[in-house]
Amino acid sequence: MPDLTKQVVLITGANRGMGRGIAEHLASLGAMVIVGARSYDNAQELAAAIGEEHAYPVELDVTKQSQWTAAVEEIIDTFGKIDVLVNNAGSLIRKPFKDITLDDYQDMINVNQLGVFMGMQTVIPHMENQQKGSIINNVSISAFAPIGHSSAYAATKASVVAMSKATAIESGPKGIRVNMIHPGGIETEMATENKEVPSSYDTVPLGRIGQPIEIAHAAAFLASDESSYCTGTEIVVDGGLTIG
Repeated sequence: MPDLTKQVVLITGANRGMGRGIAEHLASLGAMVIVGARSYDNAQELAAAIGEEHAYPVELDVTKQSQWTAAVEEIIDTFGKIDVLVNNAGSLIRKPFKDITLDDYQDMINVNQLGVFMGMQTVIPHMENQQKGSIINNVSISAFAPIGHSSAYAATKASVVAMSKATAIESGPKGIRVNMIHPGGIETEMATENKEVPSSYDTVPLGRIGQPIEIAHAAAFLASDESSYCTGTEIVVDGGLTIG
């Protein structure tokens, strides 16, 4: 099992869904989890549930550069370092291509694409000073196997793959690893739209929808030194959905 003792890990969109699952699991492995959420109250609530010895809340709207700067400065001032960034926050708007508005597309670009860009750009200088760091971008199988009514979403996710690989090449010599997780269907509010799990997941090779903890296990591996020779790596966690 990965050991994350004394590792400082910032997770965006950490108050629910996959982000919450990642935060809870990494804290259980010894990490100091920085719970990032647009609502500071939500961040505080999860941090209190995990316990102050392993969690610390910050207000972080990933679309705002000023909040990235403030959050990372607070982490450095409080803990002296930042070992891992998990870019998890995401936005999904499903509409037929002809019905997607420019505002819809821009909203997803702001969260899914620019949020990751700003996050990496803000933490990398501190990781360079440490000569070590792990960045984990929680992307989607939509980056390479889009589902219906998700063209704009898929485009933002595909851009993160290219950005992650290019950054991995550039940052590798400085001790910084950049890797990706591609979740398939995971049982979260965003994926199920607060409805029952669709019966279509019965046809996935593993016969079910995934759970947030299964994404958390992949994140723990990439956060730890167990993945010390992995960068630019893409881990698909989809129950076999994309193989047919």
